[in-house]
Amino acid sequence: MKKIFLKLIIVATLFVSCNSKTQLTFKNPLNVIRTDEAIVLTKEQLSQKIKLEDGNLPVFKTTEDKLIPSQVDDLDGDGNWDEVVLVFDMEAGESKTVTIKQVAQSAYPVFEKRTNLRLGIKQDDGSFKVVDNYRALPCNDGFEIIAQAESVNWENDKIAFRVYFDCRNVKDLFGKLKPEMIIDKIQTPELPSYHELADWGMDILHCGSSLGSGGLALMRNDSLFRLGSTEVYEYKKIVEGPLRSVFELHYSGWNVDGEMLSAVERISVYPGKYWFESDVTVNGCKEGDQIVTGIVTSKLKREPFEMILGDFRCIGTHDIQSLNNDELGMAVIVPLKRAGKIGRTSDINFFALGERTVVEKSFSHSIAETYYIGQSCKTEDAAKHYFFSVWGLEKEQWKTEEGFRKYISEEAEKLSSLLVVN
Repeated sequence: MKKIFLKLIIVATLFVSCNSKTQLTFKNPLNVIRTDEAIVLTKEQLSQKIKLEDGNLPVFKTTEDKLIPSQVDDLDGDGNWDEVVLVFDMEAGESKTVTIKQVAQSAYPVFEKRTNLRLGIKQDDGSFKVVDNYRALPCNDGFEIIAQAESVNWENDKIAFRVYFDCRNVKDLFGKLKPEMIIDKIQTPELPSYHELADWGMDILHCGSSLGSGGLALMRNDSLFRLGSTEVYEYKKIVEGPLRSVFELHYSGWNVDGEMLSAVERISVYPGKYWFESDVTVNGCKEGDQIVTGIVTSKLKREPFEMILGDFRCIGTHDIQSLNNDELGMAVIVPLKRAGKIGRTSDINFFALGERTVVEKSFSHSIAETYYIGQSCKTEDAAKHYFFSVWGLEKEQWKTEEGFRKYISEEAEKLSSLLVVN
């Protein structure tokens, strides 16, 4: 299996032509069209072949002198950029040559915003203040909702996700019918309710006490311990931009069978994709532990599916299971070399049995109604997965399991086959 990086890290050969223009040449090794292909290049890669000018930033053009959407990112917060993201299309088997130029930071082009990230904290006047770092409230002394839409929210032009910013720590999702960014407007006078179908879409998932749409747990000795009710649960924005948004969720004091673990989840989202990328690092793993993610099954009537796709193992569901009573598909792919146990929890209502973690939300900390997949847990070694979701109301292809499976297979093939130098 090829090593999987943060989307696609392209190890490209840079060369300088006789007219002193520096170029990159990429080749698509697959006989498939790659639409909205996100390419990440490190500053170190570029600096090996081009003298990067202090105060200037790289921009990229086609051989026809057309700007390619790009974004420079400072990932470590030191004030200097570390990576640049490009997004473009490639035909089947195509080679593409890209010219690099440098411009002043003030002259950097503005590109269409196609990803978005938001944590809004409720203020005394009922408005929400956007924050870049914030610590969630513990549930020890009662339960209080402090965040806009109850959650950290992220989106691209295809779909939007959220994770509850409280001790539940369940992931949820919004179906979108338009490519516009909507999470800034949710629960404001412009979009006061997200539970009813509107022209933009709606909240389409019932989570209950499941893992929702990609929530996390640790499996130890066949028992699942939800990543929730930790002593510390903190949000940290890494970068928000038109072509990539990245954030981290930091946890400590995670009680797993009497031991206190810590964890970090880094989530990245790119344009044009019906998935987000997650890298989960856990400190305190024991031999045999697995990092688990999963899919809610509360409305599932058909059997879930499982596939091996190139470098990945996949689990998924497709059914009339949205809150709009129409088709909803969800899936997880994990690297095959780390894939672990696949299973399905019981449908026991632990809340009704008295295990009532959050009474206001009829929520139990015990995990139920979940189809899950594990990965080997190695201390300080991130486990990667991609979580997919599609909504039948948004596109005809998503009305069938076959159409959903086809999309997952195509994306897994692309993630398994990096672009190469011509």
